[in-house]
Amino acid sequence: MMQLERSGHTRSTEIDLALFGALGDLAQRKLFPALFQLECEGLLAPSTRLLGLARQALDLQGFVTQVESALRTYVKAEELDAKALKRFKARLDYRQLDFTTVDGYTAIRDWRQDGLERPMVVYLSVGAKLYGDICRHLEASGSLDDQCRVVVEKPIGSGLESSAEINDAIGAVFPESRIYRIDHYLGKETVQNLIALRFANPLFGTQWNQNHISHVEVTVAEKVGIEGRWGYFDEAGQLRDMVQNHLLQLVCLIAMDPPANLDADAIRDEKVKVLKALKPFTEDMLGRDVVRGQYMAGSIDGQSVPGYLEEDEANTESQTETFVAMRTEVANWRWAGVPFYLRTGKRMPEKLSQIVIHFRQQPHYIFDPDQRGLAANKLVIRLQPEEGIALEVLTKDSGLDKGMRLRRGPLHLDFNSAFPKARIPDAYERLLLEVMKGQQYLFVRRDEVEHAWQWCDSLIAAWADRDEAPRRYPAGSWGPVASIAMITQDGRSWYEDY
Repeated sequence: MMQLERSGHTRSTEIDLALFGALGDLAQRKLFPALFQLECEGLLAPSTRLLGLARQALDLQGFVTQVESALRTYVKAEELDAKALKRFKARLDYRQLDFTTVDGYTAIRDWRQDGLERPMVVYLSVGAKLYGDICRHLEASGSLDDQCRVVVEKPIGSGLESSAEINDAIGAVFPESRIYRIDHYLGKETVQNLIALRFANPLFGTQWNQNHISHVEVTVAEKVGIEGRWGYFDEAGQLRDMVQNHLLQLVCLIAMDPPANLDADAIRDEKVKVLKALKPFTEDMLGRDVVRGQYMAGSIDGQSVPGYLEEDEANTESQTETFVAMRTEVANWRWAGVPFYLRTGKRMPEKLSQIVIHFRQQPHYIFDPDQRGLAANKLVIRLQPEEGIALEVLTKDSGLDKGMRLRRGPLHLDFNSAFPKARIPDAYERLLLEVMKGQQYLFVRRDEVEHAWQWCDSLIAAWADRDEAPRRYPAGSWGPVASIAMITQDGRSWYEDY
């Protein structure tokens, strides 16, 4: 269950992978370790080759040495199989390239001459502003054919207009069927299990609507601050950086209707319907249902940390939000009247990504009145740090003196405990494998991106009109007090407060 599905394949389709930004943080920390794990699993075809592309002058041995160093840093020592490492290093090649000029791209075309019978996957692990130039230069240099696929990272633009420009530039070279937009949350094991949980189990399938669910929480909390990304983050903010992609993708998977099948477009069609049904924020709702925050100095794990305005190279007048909480609704028959509480922030007490589905109480309650607050089931789906699913149920408390006192406890599926010998694959392993197979169901279609931006843009514009500073919260807390008041006004609490 927990290993990468082979779906009848012993390995992926044979490909050539051209990785732009091969010396960058994402490639070194995530992509090469993920590719190496696929090597260890026997999921890379024998002829698959990996070409690293970056601006730095480096010979092949220097590049191989750097990749090996990254693997020894980010792959557990017990998983660093010597034979697999030798095979993996033999696949590597490197070219220095200025991405902005077409002159050097013939090196990719020449490298491709030995692999023209295989599809080439172009992975753009670079800033989105370069996507258009790279795609045009690949085409102009004769490096592409009608088998080539392109993988692009988020964020795609800073709003609907810039997103459309970038997607137009990519789409001028690659058809939609060969564009893979990554949101790494969609590759997580528990997110995959959310689809199975909802659509394979009648227990949940029949209960997944406004008649049985009272409200939904989605929390993506980060302990870290901006980690030296001041220039990028201060222009983006938490709404663009996290809500527009990660949180809205999770909302789509929670709220979508059953797809006709597991084909990519069947799933993505249902996700788009959810994005179209998200209620826009009115002026009255902004003050009541949305909270922006910005962290101050505080303490995390007993260590003092600076506030956002005290970070290196900070603009001390910045009003960029590092925290967002909101109450929204999906305005359709399935979810009418069910609030979705979304929350994400930096410098929180713990790193945590989880979904909590709150089921309605029984219509007639017969137990102790002072325990009525316990009397509802909760489905807790944790994406990180430890992936797992727990269903909170009520049972009678044990003991002769307890009468019919209730006790809440979980029916718990902890993947690490349930499958102790199975390694849970990183999201990028699954996503890279699906790209190699040419399967798109874990990737985001253009209209998904644009509907998400359209909804977020309206909120960003409303904030600009109000011109209010974000509320301050101390690092190491769960955000501004106003975010607690927002959910309390509905007579509810965030999950960790229960």
